[in-house]
Amino acid sequence: MPPWWRDAVVYQVYPRSFQDSDGDGVGDLAGVNSRLDHLVALGVDALWLSPVYPSPMADGGYDVNDYTDIHPAFGTLDTFDALVTAAHERDLRLLMDVVPCHTSIEHPWFRERPEYYVWSGRDGPRNNWRAAFGGPAWSRENHSGRWYLHSFYPEQPDLDWRNPAVRQEIGDVLRFWLARGVDGFRLDAVDRLLKDPGFRDDPSATGPPELPGHPEHVALHHEHSRDAPDIGLALGALREAADDAFLVGEVYLESGRLRPYLEHVDVAFSFELFHAPWEAAAVRRAISAAQGLDVAWVLSNHDFDRLPNRVGEGNERAAALLAMTLPGPVFVYQGDEIGMANGRDGDPPDDRAGRDPFRSPMCWDAREPHGGFSGVEPWLPQACPAAGGVAQQVQNPDSLLPLYRDLIAARKDLNGPLELIDCDEGVLAFRRGRRHVVALNLTAQERPAPPAGEIVRHTHGLTGPAPAHLERGSGFMASVAGTQAP
Repeated sequence: MPPWWRDAVVYQVYPRSFQDSDGDGVGDLAGVNSRLDHLVALGVDALWLSPVYPSPMADGGYDVNDYTDIHPAFGTLDTFDALVTAAHERDLRLLMDVVPCHTSIEHPWFRERPEYYVWSGRDGPRNNWRAAFGGPAWSRENHSGRWYLHSFYPEQPDLDWRNPAVRQEIGDVLRFWLARGVDGFRLDAVDRLLKDPGFRDDPSATGPPELPGHPEHVALHHEHSRDAPDIGLALGALREAADDAFLVGEVYLESGRLRPYLEHVDVAFSFELFHAPWEAAAVRRAISAAQGLDVAWVLSNHDFDRLPNRVGEGNERAAALLAMTLPGPVFVYQGDEIGMANGRDGDPPDDRAGRDPFRSPMCWDAREPHGGFSGVEPWLPQACPAAGGVAQQVQNPDSLLPLYRDLIAARKDLNGPLELIDCDEGVLAFRRGRRHVVALNLTAQERPAPPAGEIVRHTHGLTGPAPAHLERGSGFMASVAGTQAP
């Protein structure tokens, strides 16, 4: 029997922006609990919680100062336990976000266990490595004067995964949450866990980056500062601790470099598709590059532009059809199902890297103050879509939300491998097994559609035989020509 996650739909919850239950303008775990029925109605199989640990919030909670507790703004361990119970009562699995690469500089380990971290060993940076958000990857620790490594912000010192004690500590973290009933983990930035033990300089980049990044960061080819050949040392420890729990890796590398990670994690995100331009040839290349690999598909998350801003307004429905018809697990970011676009920065901005617009509070009811997220001014500006929030769209059969529900339900009938189909320029088409054809027009003009039978789902609600042409931003899933739809 295949594992539960094989073709699962996982819903990413960014807790600060999902639902405020206590009137402080910040989302919390009790708020997540109160909205679980939305996830059930949507038809997803699991939810992934972005970090809810105690944190100074220098990086939105990805700077952890206690891996085995809950930030007071989100609740308590009892609140968390209640959420796990409520999710399981609804047949929803729950994934935690684990941050194994680094801690907060305020974590007690940084003072009490300095051997857990990576140090320069000289008075100054050890090499030319650059941090993901720009600037040197080395900073001076004020008390001792020593220089430490940080792959991200200076407030996030890197752990030394070559130290067996670190592997044991983070393994214990996974075991702690598994004992509380969680069903798996999203592993943050795992391509950063092991670096070159000789700390050699990274060479200058000689071509475009394989994936987008800060200009200073992508000016180097990160041959030594990440993705070490012996990455299995770290990943094996994580797998041993997780046992058979679901592990999805955030491996920010092109698909061709994922295989060493997939020896230990169940799936890794396909960032090539995530960042592919909304053009048929580019999307086709990204899907082709991931064929034969255990990838998780994702088109949107808390770190990059919202889906309408990335694929273009009017293409959200086609993007939903694409995601829901690919084989393997797919992740949906909160608000994608109602077409939420980028919002505005906080005043003052919360995130130094400019990611506030991607983290706007969820719009539950556009008629309510602050979109039904909170009874007071939220921590970030609200950004309800023109079509309204969940309350409005659930009443409108032509809105995006019912399409997501229908596609998730139809996904359960899909089986078999994906085979890309040659078709008109600007059209992406593929077969799923011997029963279904999926076709999408990724251009701004009408395009010929590949031959197909009866429509199973159409982005715009059409029924009957598959059309001979596809309108802009439209697509369908249909039975193979000459067969009956399921």
